[in-house]
Amino acid sequence: MKFMKLGSKPDTFYNSESIRSVSSEVSSDLVVQVNGTRYLLHKFPLLSKCLRLQKLCSESPDSSQHQIIQLPDFPGGTESFELCAKFCYGITITLSAYNIVSARCAAEYLQMTEDVEKGNLLYKLDVFFNSCILNGWKDSIVTLQTTKAFHLWSEDLGITSRCIEAIASKVLSNPLKVSLSHSYSRRGRDRDDISCNGSKTTSKGWWAEDLSELSIDLYWRTMIALKSGGKVPSNLVGDALRIYASKWLPNISRSHENGETTHSNSKSRLLLESIISLLPMERTAVSCSFLLKLLKAANILRASSSSKTELAKRIGIQLDEATVPDLLIPGSSNDMIYDVEVIMNILEQFLLQSQSPPTSPPRVKGRFERHRRSRSANNGDFELQESRRSSSASHSSKIKVAKLIDGYLQEISKDVNLPLLKFTALAEAIPDFARLDHDDLYRAIDIYLKSHPNLNKTERKRICRILDCKKLSMEVCMHAAQNELLPLRVVVQVLFYEQARTAMSGGQLTDLPSNIKALLAAQDVASKAPGSISTNRSMVQPEDQWSVSGFKSPKSNLSTLRMKLAEDDDLDENFHDGLSKANSSKVKQLCSLPNRPKRMFSKLWSTNRSASEKR
Repeated sequence: MKFMKLGSKPDTFYNSESIRSVSSEVSSDLVVQVNGTRYLLHKFPLLSKCLRLQKLCSESPDSSQHQIIQLPDFPGGTESFELCAKFCYGITITLSAYNIVSARCAAEYLQMTEDVEKGNLLYKLDVFFNSCILNGWKDSIVTLQTTKAFHLWSEDLGITSRCIEAIASKVLSNPLKVSLSHSYSRRGRDRDDISCNGSKTTSKGWWAEDLSELSIDLYWRTMIALKSGGKVPSNLVGDALRIYASKWLPNISRSHENGETTHSNSKSRLLLESIISLLPMERTAVSCSFLLKLLKAANILRASSSSKTELAKRIGIQLDEATVPDLLIPGSSNDMIYDVEVIMNILEQFLLQSQSPPTSPPRVKGRFERHRRSRSANNGDFELQESRRSSSASHSSKIKVAKLIDGYLQEISKDVNLPLLKFTALAEAIPDFARLDHDDLYRAIDIYLKSHPNLNKTERKRICRILDCKKLSMEVCMHAAQNELLPLRVVVQVLFYEQARTAMSGGQLTDLPSNIKALLAAQDVASKAPGSISTNRSMVQPEDQWSVSGFKSPKSNLSTLRMKLAEDDDLDENFHDGLSKANSSKVKQLCSLPNRPKRMFSKLWSTNRSASEKR
């Protein structure tokens, strides 16, 4: 920190309660009152340098002993006035980044200009401000912070804008590195790197933590100046915003749980909306996790709808980078635990960003035509390859998002207040090709059925209509076959497709219906497709009894299926075409295969055969 001492005489001010005076052989003839404090001074040294005091003395009547001057709204209070008075008396004063603003405002108030006396205080303060304060990194930041106490004065005198310009110019000169030759020494925990010329420099983003000390209005103006310069990479701007948010928005969730909705929340809301307005437009500037944290804070602080919409759009662009915990945004109402509606909006934005992958390969050219391709054709092939690459990336991202949403459904399905329509709407929003398997979706449905035991038969059928039994693994099929919460139609479908798959894989059945063979063949192709996601078995919890050994317990038996069959008079009218079109002889042959699931399916089919034949 740079200091400046003006004057050579010792400090001869002394205090006596609220009266302060200067020891001198000459009796005082002027009383100056500043914020309740009276100063016994002399006219000559003060009036010779302060034009305002000259005018006030000429306007006020003289008394027999002291002339009294009132300075009610003196900027900086008594400390600033004493500094100016000491300068008038030739007493040494010390200037630094901490008092330069108050001293400058006080000197302006007293009109201590060059017109009154050469080398006056205003001139010396401006020299110190320009040559020392603005050339120092930390000095500029500290001075900018002190302008808050003198907002109007600092704006009128240009102190605030000049500090911001100085800070921005230092960052823009080299956003990644800066020399530590200025007066400010970095904190001990910051690591220094060695630059090419051997001088010590700080790592990239060196300025972000220092700027995080600023209040939001000054920070916003400084970041606007940095962004307008066009030299700071967007990822560094994003890192700076993340550092600032982590410093000033750390306990929003805790305050929300404690019911704190006071003035501090309104300040936090303003800060949050300012950060959102500063976010760079580039996709890689900030992480999706950071954006979702901002959205979570926006929900808690009840930020403006425009801020939430902006965040939803940005998150939708990079939703494939998110994790399930990131999506668990607390609901703004007391009904549901999580805000499902905002995730629906984000998913909609994501699906609008990319097109579905091509369904058929491009035509391959013959040998003669390939040899005669021109340069323009080569360029066209390059563009086609880029298009395929982009399409492949889009396809991969949708597969990731499908897994993400299925994991999110498992979390929100535990909420007893989650409406069925919201669950099904979110589950059905995922394209069919993006779900390579339905194991996670089945688990989410199972959790929802357990958390909502009062669902009627129609509602249970409605939620299970999302499920594709052909995309279930064997472990999940075993669980579904004995799940008492599932509608009978789903259980029969699971058994049918599992037996068909077992028969085809074992080679024990060659005359399956053509439509069943086509379905199984399509499933095999999808499972062997590159980039397919394998089913995660480790996510299963022991209490859910998803393992095969769990089904061998006494509680797992075929009587539950018979009871479910007895409760239903007929199968659902939307029973899958693969089962309805299969003739009875082929189904009998399928059910006669010697393994336990086939016997289960045979018993189910024999009990309900009459019902299916009527249709």
